[in-house]
Amino acid sequence: MSKRDNRRFNDRDRKNAPKRGGKNRRDYGADYEPEAGSGPGRGRGGRRKAPGHDVNGTYEDRMPHAGADGLEVVAGRNPVAEVLEGGRHVERVFIADGSEGSISRIIALAREKGVVLDFVPKEKIDAMAPNVKHQGVVAKVSEYKYAEMEDIFAKAEEAGEDPFIMILDEISDPHNLGAIMRTAECAGAHGVIIPKRRAASLTQTVALSAAGAVETMPVVQVTNLGRTIEELKEKGIWVGAADMDGETYYRADLTGPIAIVIGNEGKGVGRLVKEKCDFVLSIPMYGKINSLNASNAAAVLLYGIRRAREGGDRQDVRDN
Repeated sequence: MSKRDNRRFNDRDRKNAPKRGGKNRRDYGADYEPEAGSGPGRGRGGRRKAPGHDVNGTYEDRMPHAGADGLEVVAGRNPVAEVLEGGRHVERVFIADGSEGSISRIIALAREKGVVLDFVPKEKIDAMAPNVKHQGVVAKVSEYKYAEMEDIFAKAEEAGEDPFIMILDEISDPHNLGAIMRTAECAGAHGVIIPKRRAASLTQTVALSAAGAVETMPVVQVTNLGRTIEELKEKGIWVGAADMDGETYYRADLTGPIAIVIGNEGKGVGRLVKEKCDFVLSIPMYGKINSLNASNAAAVLLYGIRRAREGGDRQDVRDN
């Protein structure tokens, strides 16, 4: 028996099998069958499974699955290339360090589409696509379609209003993102802008928290928030950052075309992003806790802007 054939039976199987020697299966007896699951990598009846294939599973079990973040995980070089060439939105592509050959085509496609590339240890790919022949590459794909910047301006024009936009700087909690989208929709905002890196993206968790707003609120994903803010300012949009050292929001002029930046749950608005803004707004804190949750802060400012648009009273200390 060769070394390869010898692996088909564990010690207990060999002990119970007829000791006849030989080089193939029939030499162990016509009725011999190893026990189900005896040894690694076996399915029912001891049959060895192909990598990534469950002989007892259904077709659906072998379909691309959702990761912990609610994004669909697509594994393998051809499947990843296909989603990059197709119409679906690819959030991110992970490539195992040292991958060669046809991986260069995937890298080129990802860069052409502006998809974030992460080069990671092979062990991380294994964890993201367990028991799948991933060939050193996986992609995370959203089932939700992102909007274009033009969609936000088109929505404002349709409503007959100046653009009203929320910009989220590295909001990482999907529940916060969903809650902000929900409030933005209720307050009549025309769109939400989020970054591609280090931030929550559109997932099933976000959709549940947004309570339907994911279907009606345009969400634009951008590579560089600073550059996006500059482009908005060129279009006549006044951009403000929410931070503790700013002007009290209900004393500020919140009328006209406006975009408000809400910062990360822990560190707030990033310094470089804040420097790009035209002004800074603050929400006064009268209790012992000195900050609000990001989604709560967004809700206060969203309705502050809505109130200003409806002609609410405003004490503008800048004129005094």
